[in-house]
Amino acid sequence: MNFEFTGRHMDVTPALKAHVEDQFARIENVFDGKPATAHVVIEVERGRHNAEVVINWRNETLTAVSSHDDMYQSLSQSIAKIEKQARKLKDKVIDKSHRATKTGVAAAMPEEIELAVTEEVESGPPEIIEVNSSDAKPMTPDEAALDLDEGGKQFVIFNNSESGKVAVMFKRSDGNYGLVTP
Repeated sequence: MNFEFTGRHMDVTPALKAHVEDQFARIENVFDGKPATAHVVIEVERGRHNAEVVINWRNETLTAVSSHDDMYQSLSQSIAKIEKQARKLKDKVIDKSHRATKTGVAAAMPEEIELAVTEEVESGPPEIIEVNSSDAKPMTPDEAALDLDEGGKQFVIFNNSESGKVAVMFKRSDGNYGLVTP
């Protein structure tokens, strides 16, 4: 980790630098893998020792400010706040990459729902449900593919401007497009 120190109304002593580096060495495992840059600003104002720590890590900026009668305590409090923010960010990244349906949740199906599903299937032949249709717009197959992607539809009925016939474009399970023409 790279450190930058700034002192306002006071000098940054080697002891303060060593204290900050020791504190960050204690929580170094949180920042593993990605390089981080820490900017530490310390100041004394009316007898209060203020410490501000700004860290750039994983395209994020973590900031902590604390004030105490003792500069070492102020630095320790700021670094503890940074540690909390970094752990939260790291957990968020890990959770995002491990997001999946739990096998117990996916496998378990209550008996009431299971009975309702089987009753619906056994209730009779499937019905034909008429869907509101619109006039087939004249467009090329490429334009139909774009319309299919943008609209979130399962299929597009269009008047093929190249052949002059009505055609149907649908998205196949392999990710390609299917084109049905009479």
